[in-house]
Amino acid sequence: MTTFVLAAVAGLLTGAGLIIAIGPQNVFVLRQGVARAHVVPVVVVCAVSDVVLIIAGVAGLGALVAAHPSVVTIAKIFGGGYVIVLGVLAARRCLRSSEAIVANAGEAATVSRWAAIGMTLALTWLNPHVYLDTVLTMGAIANSHGNAKWAFAIGACLASLLWFATLGGGATRLSRFFASPRSWRMLDVVVAVVMLAMGVMLLVSV
Repeated sequence: MTTFVLAAVAGLLTGAGLIIAIGPQNVFVLRQGVARAHVVPVVVVCAVSDVVLIIAGVAGLGALVAAHPSVVTIAKIFGGGYVIVLGVLAARRCLRSSEAIVANAGEAATVSRWAAIGMTLALTWLNPHVYLDTVLTMGAIANSHGNAKWAFAIGACLASLLWFATLGGGATRLSRFFASPRSWRMLDVVVAVVMLAMGVMLLVSV
């Protein structure tokens, strides 16, 4: 029993260490939370995707991906290009007038639920780091725990669920601080820098 508990704790800590990082997915969840736009479905998509990938990694998909590096290469090309486009759009928002920024902040909440879900899926499944961290790394570490590997997986899945729920809910509470155009401009600067940096890194690493 102690072995399974320790494996679950290890999964929780490892999952938190890999998931809690500034990246396109987390930045998008943050922006949706601040805009109070479809936060619940976005958080659910992120968490469920992570759970699916973690389980796949523990079940052995990590070895399959490692044996076919072209899959990761394709993901880097498409993911890098997509993230760069999002970064450019965020940079353009930074250069708008204060009136336009206020209008854009209001429009963010009018984006359809399916559009928000589609962007979340793209940022999650086109990001090669998801496969490297969640499938390969988590899968390898989980399998090192032998019979307790599924306890490790449960802990890792719990870390993902807690993180995205906290990020989405916390960002929603921050919305009152984004009543001014300056706050939105600062947020979009962060979004632009993260997206562009990540996109360039992905394309350069091909």
